[in-house]
Amino acid sequence: MTRPAPARSSVVGGGVSLVFLVLVGGLLLPACAGTTTTPSPPGPGSTGPARASATVPAGSVPAGPVPGGSVPGGSVPAAADTSAADPGPVEERDVAVGPLTFHARLQGPASGEPVVLLHGFPQSSYEWRHQQRALAAAGYRTVAFDQRGYSPGSRPPAATDYRMDLLIGDVLGVADALGIATFHLVGHDWGAAVAWVVAATHPERLRSLTAVSVPHPAAYAAALTDPGSEQSRKSAYIETFAAPGAGARFGAADSTFLDVVFAKVLPPADIARYRAVLGSPDAMQAALNWYVANNPRRAPGPAVSAVRVRTLYVYSTGDCCLGRDAADATGAFVAAPYRYEVLDGVSHWVPEEAPERLDALLLAHLRSR
Repeated sequence: MTRPAPARSSVVGGGVSLVFLVLVGGLLLPACAGTTTTPSPPGPGSTGPARASATVPAGSVPAGPVPGGSVPGGSVPAAADTSAADPGPVEERDVAVGPLTFHARLQGPASGEPVVLLHGFPQSSYEWRHQQRALAAAGYRTVAFDQRGYSPGSRPPAATDYRMDLLIGDVLGVADALGIATFHLVGHDWGAAVAWVVAATHPERLRSLTAVSVPHPAAYAAALTDPGSEQSRKSAYIETFAAPGAGARFGAADSTFLDVVFAKVLPPADIARYRAVLGSPDAMQAALNWYVANNPRRAPGPAVSAVRVRTLYVYSTGDCCLGRDAADATGAFVAAPYRYEVLDGVSHWVPEEAPERLDALLLAHLRSR
């Protein structure tokens, strides 16, 4: 993929230009800002347990990008049809976990199988609105919460307060606070990175795992250090987000950062929902502390074993910050029934750009045994 020519500089915030983001941060914004053409149908999925297992540093996880194929076997389900079912209202509540409080969105019957959904950067629990509606209409009890740094009541100041082990504890803590013993876990971007480690370290709590965009940490780490892989170049943006003062730049009052990121994917009203969460330097820095505390390009973390939970992994070919090498290799690190789906022509923002296709894949996966 070629880099955009620096023909024009638009201010993203605090004097940071789009050219700076593209050239210095390596973000390739146009590729991750979404597609304007109708993507072709996804290819068939692969099923069956993987054969290999491995360990990998927990810190070696892709720290979700900013701005924005398939394997033989299996078939893609038709789009989910939930038009005849009433998903019920979205219930918004605060969930206390120790000294922290997380804002959560719940939808679906209280008696339904629980599904916990973890969002990515720079988003919030609102990212999962389409999936929550579809799953709730199908009888599942969905829980999406604004994670550490995104909820005003869970915004500790130190970057070390955003380590992976603490993020995992938040997921289990929210589930415990809601009385949920076991649950289906779904994650996108940073949420997927956390979900992989939860599955590896606490498989007894999960009914299934779905990871969207981000591959297994071992596959990512291998691609990141492989000179023949494009992943190192695609991950260059991480240093920009982990740099001192990034929160002040991207969270400045005059920043158009979120507008640029979601320009081709979301209408202004939806972008405003994310700005309400991240539209201040302190809030933005809290979210960026995930990159500071878990930078895969600098320091490895504790080892994470292969996943032994029934897994669906969804990758999209238009993802500017996550390469195909790690995606294709992920199955080797799932020692359980595994399905790999590739959405051709879709950008990084799968849950919002291709909601019906993801809804159908999720429902098929959750219903399988």
